[in-house]
Amino acid sequence: MTAYPEFILSKSKELPETGTIECTSPSNIALIKYWGKKPIQIPQNASISFTLDSCKTNTKLTYKKRNVLESNFDFELIFEGKPKPEFKPKIQKFFERIAPYVPFLKEYSFTIETSNTFPHSSGIASSASGMSALAFCLMQLEKKIFPENPSAYLVQKASFLARLGSGSACRSIEGPVTVWGKHENINGSSNAYAIPFPDKVHTNFEAYQDTILLIDKGEKEVSSTLGHDLMHGHPFAEKRFEQANENITKLKEVLISGDIDAFIKIVESEALTLHAMMMTSLPYFILMKPNTLSVIHKIWEYRKTTGSKMCFTLDAGANVHVLYPNIEKESALDFITSELVAYCQNQQYICDKIGLGAKIV
Repeated sequence: MTAYPEFILSKSKELPETGTIECTSPSNIALIKYWGKKPIQIPQNASISFTLDSCKTNTKLTYKKRNVLESNFDFELIFEGKPKPEFKPKIQKFFERIAPYVPFLKEYSFTIETSNTFPHSSGIASSASGMSALAFCLMQLEKKIFPENPSAYLVQKASFLARLGSGSACRSIEGPVTVWGKHENINGSSNAYAIPFPDKVHTNFEAYQDTILLIDKGEKEVSSTLGHDLMHGHPFAEKRFEQANENITKLKEVLISGDIDAFIKIVESEALTLHAMMMTSLPYFILMKPNTLSVIHKIWEYRKTTGSKMCFTLDAGANVHVLYPNIEKESALDFITSELVAYCQNQQYICDKIGLGAKIV
């Protein structure tokens, strides 16, 4: 029996023959990390993220009704203007998972054209933005078929579907602060989809800045899927899930109160704990590079000597997300360009800030 019956379409309608939908969806950076999941795509602990503004995936979905209903999915994938057959198995698996909730999938031939504003597979959650963009496009097609369905329902269902493609993708549909995973202290939270942070976020976190230092633009040595799987039987897994859920409660109060010093402690600890889980799994692995550590030490030194509120977080990769309040933007960028950019591959970095989620172009 398929779970989540609220997302199953109970009636059939006449389908549009052909058309194109184009949207963008951003990446996100988790402040409280989730590492470890249960079938299917259910997190072992809740997570909170900032939705980014500039790091996004642009997706154009062209659909054409098939003359004869077939048992297979029919789609072509174009990435950065070129066919990308190695990406197709992931889309195939995604379609298989969401088919009970999007029954018109097999009635169309799709062309999916997608591109990123940031390097793919380098630890900036390209799966999150990519899968959320595709899910959002599909929900816009569903809206054409079922225009009576409320927009709030379509947004929630887009997050639900995105999760089935990539767990963190569900956190990219909305913003600027998003929660995924059931937590007793977060009203409305769910394992099935992400929700906007339900309380008023303090003005200290408005337009919060995230400068992403591209320490290593190459593909990750270990996929996130494998990393999550290694939490099964991990000797520290249960304590980690407990710690993450405690940090959700702490960060909730911080986001409401505006206590940036407490924010720094929680966020940096979460980043280092994520990588500690990788280094203590079997097999173990290290995704940080020497320059990652150099940047972290530079940030700590800068904060100590200047009183800055700058801090860092890491995703499952070598790149460093440098977080700081908007009020520090000018001085922070001076420090980043003069002291930190030298540690980046080809001296490349991306200036971003927290923003909203997916939208139609």
